[in-house]
Amino acid sequence: MAELLLELFSEEIPARMQARAAADLERLVCDALKQAGLGWEKAAAYATPRRLALVVDGVPAAQPDSREERRGPRSDAPDKAIEGFLRSTGLSRADCEERDTGKGTFLFAVIERRGRATTELLAELLPAACAAVPWPKSMRWGSGDVRWVRPLHGILALFDGAVVPFDFAGVASGASTRGHRFHAPESFAVNDFQDYREKLRAARVIVDGAERGQEIQAQAEALARDEGLSLIADAALVAENAGLTEWPVALLGRFDERFLEVPPEVLQTTLRANQKYLSLTRRDGTLAPRFVAVANLEAADGGRQVIAGNEYVTTARLADAEFFWQQDRRESLESRLPALDDMVFHEKLGSVGDKARRIADLAGLLAGHIGADPDEARRAARLAKADLVSAMVYEFPELQGVMGRYYALNDGEPPAVAEAIGSHYAPQGPSDDCPSAPVSVAVALADKLDTLVGFWAIDEKPTGSRDPFALRRAALGVIRLVLENGLRLPLIGTFGQAAAGYGEDDAGGLALDLLGFFADRLKVHLREQGVRHDLISAVFALSDEDDLVRLMARVAALGAFIDSDDGANLLTAYRRAANILRIEEKKDGTSYQPPADPAEFVQDEEMALKLALDTAGEAASTALRREDFQAAMAALAALREPVDRFFDAVTVNAPEPALRANRLRLLAEIRATLQHVADFSQIEG
Repeated sequence: MAELLLELFSEEIPARMQARAAADLERLVCDALKQAGLGWEKAAAYATPRRLALVVDGVPAAQPDSREERRGPRSDAPDKAIEGFLRSTGLSRADCEERDTGKGTFLFAVIERRGRATTELLAELLPAACAAVPWPKSMRWGSGDVRWVRPLHGILALFDGAVVPFDFAGVASGASTRGHRFHAPESFAVNDFQDYREKLRAARVIVDGAERGQEIQAQAEALARDEGLSLIADAALVAENAGLTEWPVALLGRFDERFLEVPPEVLQTTLRANQKYLSLTRRDGTLAPRFVAVANLEAADGGRQVIAGNEYVTTARLADAEFFWQQDRRESLESRLPALDDMVFHEKLGSVGDKARRIADLAGLLAGHIGADPDEARRAARLAKADLVSAMVYEFPELQGVMGRYYALNDGEPPAVAEAIGSHYAPQGPSDDCPSAPVSVAVALADKLDTLVGFWAIDEKPTGSRDPFALRRAALGVIRLVLENGLRLPLIGTFGQAAAGYGEDDAGGLALDLLGFFADRLKVHLREQGVRHDLISAVFALSDEDDLVRLMARVAALGAFIDSDDGANLLTAYRRAANILRIEEKKDGTSYQPPADPAEFVQDEEMALKLALDTAGEAASTALRREDFQAAMAALAALREPVDRFFDAVTVNAPEPALRANRLRLLAEIRATLQHVADFSQIEG
């Protein structure tokens, strides 16, 4: 077994493409090895701004020998049939065997192939794998026709320490690479991956992106600690800087304190988006007038000139942000509303101004369910989108909502209105904080519900992995807002109210379809929390259940019940009853509906079960009306013993037709009673 080492050395690869490209290269090479009959023990891919590297351990020196046996035509078949078979095998008639199979004598070809040397195979499959890397954007250079992300300068390809000879994009493979562009630009030879890694580090290149990220994090935290500051966590930005550097060196810079009058989110976004800088906070949690830049070299002066240049550029960037901040506050949010009518929300759903008016009406209606002030909810929703036409949000779209909050406070809007504007997009993901202030919840719900109902109305629903309007995320946001705030919100009615904003008078079908979509999203959300999806399906199957808080209480009670001995045994009995009913109803071509007639009972177990079902059904219904789901499950638990006795002592398919039909109706009563709380047919296990 030997090691394969491949490196593609090029001009700078965009940071956002590196990890995916490394993974694609690993997949393509390993798949090609597998197709060639070559195994391996482990593989790892790496990326830096100037190289993709792959090491595959445990690759055999050659393909295994193969033996293939193929049956041909009968030995006395026409000459043309035999000649065609011989051509397909590459053998002569004398090389074939004649065997009597009991059904005649046939020609058999035994084809033995010696495995090819791995180096020979690699020379074919490596250039094909390199060419197949699916870059989001690629280019051609020079006079060649090969497209790749950036011009290639070198290829290192070693198998068991020897060069794998091939050409790709006009570059011949070899045994050497180069180090850091400035610190060690000369080429040097390597023997294997360990030698490669060590020599690159000596040449100021850390080949492992995760290791570069750890180095950036450690250096930045040390710089912050020395100044009595704290680093604002930003794993994505650290990873991006790791993709921009081969030898990261963190440097501490500062900016003028006057800029701290600009909202901290603006400063952070400017530093992050434009300069790729990490931000710092003081001990009191406020933003510090400092930043951490990551250079790609060790400067002779300790980085003083580098940081001076960064500070100069930062001043210009922050001055722009300061200008936007000052200019935007000269106009109120309300004065910006007419401009929203010129901004398209969707060609079939009107303008952003139309959306703002719809969510204002809906937020006012939702306020009653939430305990929010309807006037404040309508006001916040009406202004929520106004910052989209501000200079700051035009420059930094990720600040939409955030800037609206600041501008609302500047305009003298009530704090509840400003907070609702600032958080109305939330939650946007599973780790995002969920609004809890009543007005904020009303506006956030109205915005998401309007979007969902609107796109459902024009039949632009998510399909497969396609969800261009982020409707799954919007539904999950609604689910979190409802559950985390304990809102007793009837979804079907709420969908109807949202649909009315689009002029939809009859939204019944739309509401039920959208409710099913919510059920699927709820299953995904709860599965991540360890809740069984089949219990969600069992409760959602009840046609009148559109209250998520009540549904979750039912699910919790149902889960506890099914996990108990009584619940597990009763589920088994339910399935037995349902299976018998299904078989007999199909056979008879009819549906047996409760109730059973007590006058037809001939055994005590029948009457005992009937009485137990009546008692349990009434108790469960009463408990459900009180929303005491534990009591409802306890009522069902009392059925275990009479159901068990019934199945032990009673023959359902009695020879007497009337008696058999009555007992089948009694089984239907078991099914109907249990379905007071859930559709037990949906429960797995």
